[in-house]
Amino acid sequence: MPSTPSPLLTTPGPAAGPADIRLIVTDMDGTLLDDAKRIPAGLWPTLAELRRRGVLFSPASGRQYATLAEQFGDEGRGMVFIAENGTYVVRDGVELSSDPLAPAVAGRIVHAVRQLAAGGVDVGAVVCGKRSAYVDRTDEAFLAEVRKYYVRHRIVEDAAAVEDDVIKVALFDFGPAERTTAPALEEFAATHQVVVSGEHWVDVMNRTANKGTALRGLQRELGITPAQTMVFGDYLNDLEMLDAADWSFAMANAHPRVVRRARHLAPSNNDNGVLRTIARLLHLPTAGH
Repeated sequence: MPSTPSPLLTTPGPAAGPADIRLIVTDMDGTLLDDAKRIPAGLWPTLAELRRRGVLFSPASGRQYATLAEQFGDEGRGMVFIAENGTYVVRDGVELSSDPLAPAVAGRIVHAVRQLAAGGVDVGAVVCGKRSAYVDRTDEAFLAEVRKYYVRHRIVEDAAAVEDDVIKVALFDFGPAERTTAPALEEFAATHQVVVSGEHWVDVMNRTANKGTALRGLQRELGITPAQTMVFGDYLNDLEMLDAADWSFAMANAHPRVVRRARHLAPSNNDNGVLRTIARLLHLPTAGH
């Protein structure tokens, strides 16, 4: 990987054809969505054209599968959703792969979060199962954040003792998660992944689970190479999937480590960078501006 990514490629000349892309994978928050969490209006005609050309479009997000499916509605038919940071991959309601945590580990994480909160950190745990997400913190400020990413969630008496296949535990920190919650979970980093997935979010997953592992599995299943794969990301939970694609793009608003890891730069999420880049490199008639 180059140490400094190249700028967004300029439009090829008239003799140049579109890039040979078969799979496009994009993060959602901070990448495809703008800062107001809106899907760009130009996405729907872009998806129609990609389907016509046989290009698979795949959202890859820390968000819950149910949330992603709701966001895309009927347009999600045939899509592969890389949900929960790669721990749960689903197509048309059918699980393609998953990487659940051991139940005892999920419980230990919840107890560690409670200790953090008792010490003054404004943090809460979301136990992410295949069927639902589970929380036992009930104040409205916390639940409002949970609703944004987990449309299917339940308030339970004890989030450390849910009966579901737990695929990750997500922690929402009202402060800077990279400086507070993430370092406090060092005990889990030796055996599991502790990933800062946003300014306020930290995810704890199996060491084998990430968006890159999920993407490589999908590439093998579909017979698609990294050279035929385009990936967009902005935060630290996107690093591994950038490595799985020759056409890897960091958004202009991305975390510095993501910018260093990607091969190319795209315009920011607020400048419709994903759709503009796709349209430019695949010569789509819909630029999505």
